Amino acid sequence: MSDAQIGLAVATPIIVGFAGLMYRMGVLQKTGTIAAVMCTLAVFAILLMGQ
Repeated sequence: MSDAQIGLAVATPIIVGFAGLMYRMGVLQKTGTIAAVMCTLAVFAILLMGQ
C-alpha cells in the first residue's frame, strides 16, 4: 500500500465515526449522517481505485 492509501484507510473510519458521534449528540439528522457516510465511502472507493 502506498502512503496515500494508508492515509485513506486511516481517515475514512475517523470521518465515519465522527459523523456517528455527531448524530448521537443531535447535531446531525439521520439523513445528513447517512449522506456524510455514503459520500465519505464513495470518495474512499474512488481514490483507492485511482491510486
